[in-house]
Amino acid sequence: MTTMTAPAQRFREFRMPDVGEGLTEAEILKWYVAVGDTVTDGQVICEVETAKAAVELPIPYDGVVSEIRFGEGTTVDVGTPIIVVDAGGDGAAGSADSAGSAGVTAAEPPPVETPAPEAPPAEPKRQAVLVGYGVAPSATTRRPRKQAAPDVPAAAVPAAAVPAPDVPAAAVPAPSVPAQAAELNGHDRAAAVDRPLAKPPVRKLAKELGIDLATVVPTGPNGVVTREDIRAAAAPPAALPPVTAAPEPLSATAGARETRIPIKGVRKATAQAMVTSAFTAPHVTEFVTFDITRTMKLVQELKEDRAFTGVRVGPLLLVAKALLVALKRHPEANAAWDEAAQEIVHKSYVNLGIAAATPRGLIVPNIKDAHDKTLPELAAALGELVATARDGKTSPAAMQGGTVTITNVGVFGVDTGTPILNPGESAILAFGAIKLQPWVHKGKVKPRQVTTLALSFDHRLVDGELGSRVLADVAAILEQPKRLLTWG
Repeated sequence: MTTMTAPAQRFREFRMPDVGEGLTEAEILKWYVAVGDTVTDGQVICEVETAKAAVELPIPYDGVVSEIRFGEGTTVDVGTPIIVVDAGGDGAAGSADSAGSAGVTAAEPPPVETPAPEAPPAEPKRQAVLVGYGVAPSATTRRPRKQAAPDVPAAAVPAAAVPAPDVPAAAVPAPSVPAQAAELNGHDRAAAVDRPLAKPPVRKLAKELGIDLATVVPTGPNGVVTREDIRAAAAPPAALPPVTAAPEPLSATAGARETRIPIKGVRKATAQAMVTSAFTAPHVTEFVTFDITRTMKLVQELKEDRAFTGVRVGPLLLVAKALLVALKRHPEANAAWDEAAQEIVHKSYVNLGIAAATPRGLIVPNIKDAHDKTLPELAAALGELVATARDGKTSPAAMQGGTVTITNVGVFGVDTGTPILNPGESAILAFGAIKLQPWVHKGKVKPRQVTTLALSFDHRLVDGELGSRVLADVAAILEQPKRLLTWG
């Protein structure tokens, strides 16, 4: 037994963890260590970008880096080993000079000779404690099968290593169903068709778009249905994402006149979220143009108030406060649609999302329990949210659980727009540019500061009357900001 477990104690594989909720992959942005470097428990070894944010990963043990499996810019599935560390131990095989080359083969024998149920669970538990997000056991037991073919060819193919991945019962159904689909008949064939292979996020997407997985032609490895397959089934051919064969002739003929940017990370997640939202929630958008001069005067006064020392005060702060007051007056507009339970969920809290443009794409972090914050507290939270987003340090948790969102398109000089709902939310408010315009004020035409708001809402949750009342209240508060006291 000691000869079998010693290599597992010495060479440790660190697997790509699920640093969000239900994510299936992440891109390695930067390595902070190299082969031969000494690492300690809790040391950050790399930065990865998921579909939600950039996250730094700490290593869960001490040792010397013996192998880095993937380079920067590579997208890796959750559960796949990305780095091998020589953690020392009594069962060392080979000298220090051969440690680097022995890293792969020494790290792989434990799953072969040790019972399968024992080895995989040990890794996820430590990852969950360090990163703060759980890795489903099924994900870590299935992923190594996909990597077995590319990792084994290095001289670790001998007889003992080949049968092991195919022997455990848990590993047999997934690869065998698509591989033998042509040989099935009768009841077996019907069972295979009725239960197509797909990851949970893909099944969720199919459900949201109303697509029957059994009717989708799978293109993923081993017959797995992918997100692209679902979108292909839901949209006409003209709306499909890229055809893989097209780039080569285009790049050859167009030369430097075209630039292609891979769709991944935050941009990919945003695109998928917007498509899902646009085709699942019936959008309605309403507009209101009004005089915001008094609010702009209040902004100048607040900048000189000691209560706001050290925090940024701008019109967006008062727009946010006005929306919170309007939702307090009309709480039924702060809701969510539960498709599975066929219920409307009214929420007694407001997690206020603020759309932020970053180098990695558009993200929507939210201020938790914004409804409970005073105006100075809301200003501080808003400033911190924007600064964190600009630095690219927004955490996945900060972008989850939003209820309503504000997008400030006015900073670009845009009057207004028809914003698309952030998935799972009931409404989004677009704040347009503030411009000096002729306006009838107290019976006379005068130059006044005027702006336009646009409110998009989910018509399943918010009907026209309710949406109109919310938008009218926001405009009324910003036109007469003293209503923050009388209505709030």
